[in-house]
Amino acid sequence: MRKPLILATTIIGLTFQQNYVLADVGKISGNEFNPAISLILDGRYSSYDNDYDLPGFQAGGEAGLPDKGFSLGHNELTVSANIDDKLFGYFNAAMAMEGGETIFELEEVFFETLGLGEGATIKAGRFYSGLGYLNSIHDHAHDFTDVPLVYAGMVGSHLIDTGIQARWLAPTDIFLELGVEALSGASFPGGENKDNNKGQTIFAKLGGDINVSSSWLAGISRYSSKFDVREAGVHAHGGVSTVDNELLDGEVDITAVDFVYKWAPNGNTSKRYLKLQFEYFMRNEKGEAEFAEAGEQAAADYDGEQKGYYIQAVYQWQPRWRVGVRYDQLEANNKIASYDGDVDGNTTVLGQDEFLEESDLESDHDPKRISYMIDYSPSEFSLFRLQINNDDSNPTSDKQVYLQYIMSLGSHGAHKF
Repeated sequence: MRKPLILATTIIGLTFQQNYVLADVGKISGNEFNPAISLILDGRYSSYDNDYDLPGFQAGGEAGLPDKGFSLGHNELTVSANIDDKLFGYFNAAMAMEGGETIFELEEVFFETLGLGEGATIKAGRFYSGLGYLNSIHDHAHDFTDVPLVYAGMVGSHLIDTGIQARWLAPTDIFLELGVEALSGASFPGGENKDNNKGQTIFAKLGGDINVSSSWLAGISRYSSKFDVREAGVHAHGGVSTVDNELLDGEVDITAVDFVYKWAPNGNTSKRYLKLQFEYFMRNEKGEAEFAEAGEQAAADYDGEQKGYYIQAVYQWQPRWRVGVRYDQLEANNKIASYDGDVDGNTTVLGQDEFLEESDLESDHDPKRISYMIDYSPSEFSLFRLQINNDDSNPTSDKQVYLQYIMSLGSHGAHKF
């Protein structure tokens, strides 16, 4: 049985009241025979000067800035339905334009048990991992246009992987959920592995009502994986594209803690509400780093330690209008040992300093950023947002400006707390 809290939830800034859903145990489709179909439309205008880079953090996943000027964002098509009285099916595909090309990606494709009993739920397929708080929430339901730096640097925007997840909701007055995942480990920050079963996640969520107007949710989680090869993201350095940036025979683990507090007068968010949100990540990874560019290459034993956090507040001061502020900060302490500038007998090599810089392993600058946003929702199905970032993720500061629209077509269930 799902446990609701008193406060209201939102769909891209909705202003109508309903219960929060803290555990996805038993979902109902549009009707018994036909699937529920929804489409999220996301478009934006982006203005910035600096290319995307996080010193000390190798890029991966979908981390990066959108195209400059007018572009499409993260558009989603979702189909879901009860398969029978014991199983629920879910399909979600994302579509975007990047560099003038249409990108199509399967985000979530899974089945989940219904009414298994004793508070247990099993999910199998491809899904958002239970790591952290924001990771399992789709982009269109985020309070800001971009993901926090800690998500961009640590998991490449979102950790999505294929495997099986088991959750247990305790029969207690306070909300308590425990979960475990067995994953392929092939998704960033993991990588290719011959058995395709090296990823694991464990998580715990605890929450409850403080009074009729306020509630809270806290979590702790840990992800780990071993891999044979992890391809880092492709950057452009001085007009030359990175052709090979790999971590071999590696392993990675991430520990995350999160906390969310929500307040609304008598639990009614139609007029006013406040949400405070905090997450802290710690990542350890190691392996043999290899880098090659324009005929030059090098390798080294790599041991990376990174940490970061964000804290944000979102306030709706009147119906339909919200403002928010978010602060991000990252820190990397990466170590290089046994530097080898001669890979496979190649005599054209990179110097160690250049290797660190070009492979994104250099950690002489702590990325940080502060973001401000204001958005307006004409109805529960539409949102318009202005966001301004004062970005110091690079040594050279930048001001980033985003204009965004999000439209929801078709049926759409409640989002998580």
